[in-house]
Amino acid sequence: MALTIAVDDPLAGDVQELLAVHLAFANEVTPEGHVHALGMDGLLEPAVTFFSVRRDGELVGMGALKQLDENHGELKSMHVKQDVRRDGVGRALVEYLLAEARARGYARVSLETGTYPAFAAGRALYETMGFTVCPPFARYWENPHSVCMTIELGIP
Repeated sequence: MALTIAVDDPLAGDVQELLAVHLAFANEVTPEGHVHALGMDGLLEPAVTFFSVRRDGELVGMGALKQLDENHGELKSMHVKQDVRRDGVGRALVEYLLAEARARGYARVSLETGTYPAFAAGRALYETMGFTVCPPFARYWENPHSVCMTIELGIP
């Protein structure tokens, strides 16, 4: 079953359902004041492009690419449905978003994720794809609940 990854409408009904699951997860496992997941308003910002991952038309994952400046993008709202985790959906989405970032001419892509065990699989995926821990960027700050990661895309 092939995956289709494409720009999508965050206002679509199935996307809103998955976003609700994503936000509930983030709020459940992260202390108040340290959840950096984008809600609907954030996904609709002009600097954010929202992507869905569909398998045979069914939404199985989502992610977004936020432009921080002309050379730097940020991965946001990465979430894969529980029943398809470890099927390569997350890796395919990150690969797609990195290709999109290269096409945009970004030299670097960064992300912020949690430090708790619930985020371990995501951190491991990012590490295997070449992301390394970096100092806080954009609006993030040093704290025990977050880790920032980045990857250089080799674009001058």
